[in-house]
Amino acid sequence: MALNYIWLSFFLIGFLVATYKVIFLGDTEMFGTMLNNLFDTSKTGFEISIGLTGVMSLWLGIMKVGEKAGLINVFAKGVAPFFRTLFKGVPKDHPAYGSMTMNFSANMLGLDNAATPLGLNAMKDLQSINPSKDTASDAQIMFLVLNTAGVTLIPTSVIAMRQTLAIKEGLTNFNAADIFLPTLISTFIAFITGMIMVAIFQKINLFKLPVLLFIGGFAALITGIYFMVAHLPPDEMSQRIGSIGSGFILFIIILFLVAGTIKKQNVYDNFIEGAKEGFNTAIRIVPYLIAMLLAISVFRTSGCMQYIVEAIAVVVAACGLNTDFVPVIPIGLMKPLSGSGARGLMVDVINEYGVASFQGKLAAVIQGTTETTFYVLAVYFGSVDIKNARHALVCGLLADLAGFTAAIIIAYAFFH
Repeated sequence: MALNYIWLSFFLIGFLVATYKVIFLGDTEMFGTMLNNLFDTSKTGFEISIGLTGVMSLWLGIMKVGEKAGLINVFAKGVAPFFRTLFKGVPKDHPAYGSMTMNFSANMLGLDNAATPLGLNAMKDLQSINPSKDTASDAQIMFLVLNTAGVTLIPTSVIAMRQTLAIKEGLTNFNAADIFLPTLISTFIAFITGMIMVAIFQKINLFKLPVLLFIGGFAALITGIYFMVAHLPPDEMSQRIGSIGSGFILFIIILFLVAGTIKKQNVYDNFIEGAKEGFNTAIRIVPYLIAMLLAISVFRTSGCMQYIVEAIAVVVAACGLNTDFVPVIPIGLMKPLSGSGARGLMVDVINEYGVASFQGKLAAVIQGTTETTFYVLAVYFGSVDIKNARHALVCGLLADLAGFTAAIIIAYAFFH
């Protein structure tokens, strides 16, 4: 319902401001420009969504190969001690662990929409052991918060969109994976923040070996990569990060294929099976992305978006801070409410400043950092008829804030 009001507000406020400009300021071209931009935006939204089809098919195909090869089960066993520390009340060998592992795996690979059905299945498994069916259990809250702030190893859909937009801009030799490390760091900070917040509410002792190993391992990985590129100037650093990100993605693909071959699986047929799901997933994005892009187009063409950005810039400048990050603030404000809305704003920023600009890169990092807290809470809890979310929303929003703040600071360190 909140998204419905936001969507309508973009249209109505934009139209009212445009009407004022036409009547009182004599801007007779405003309505014509607004209408032309609506048509152009519809086309852009469709082109971007279709551009995602190949990448979504690729990753869901690879995920299916990895699942049939047993790598997902291996991963589940590897993280089982970590999960058992965090998820209170879930029996040792309960099916929920497998469902949660699949969901986290999809999120780590940046497959936002593909992760949703896996998450719903995990929530159903957790609901089966929930003693109070209309109130979220501790395990369900921990799962939801970690889901909204989940670690993204490969921001697949964001990379795909950047590549599509780079082609549209006519850029050559553009590496869309240069946001890999900044996204990994900021999403890791959001994940840790969410975990700590829930642990405080639920009185979970995080000073246990499985948790410390998980945090330490990720921190060591990020630190190692950072020191490999820290001495480089921003442009060269971006290229090196892109190379590391591309190499890591290729390694994951080859690992899954080799594992499937060793297990004597028909990796080709398994890939095709998963890729079919990727096509359907990408097509489902089309109406949501176009709807938000249209509303944003009206809001921006009327000048409202510029007014907001300029007002924030004045406040930021008064504090003595650099204002280059200000244009991406609307993405951070929208992200907890709507993934498609934030995605539309990201595209809008990239179209305005360029996919290779600081603002374009920061917009992509923010988009890949956290999930849509309100959407996930409504869909996941709604799927099992939970009415009382307890502390889930507070913890999720705090994780979002930490991730957004970290994304800005880290983008300045890497790209500015």
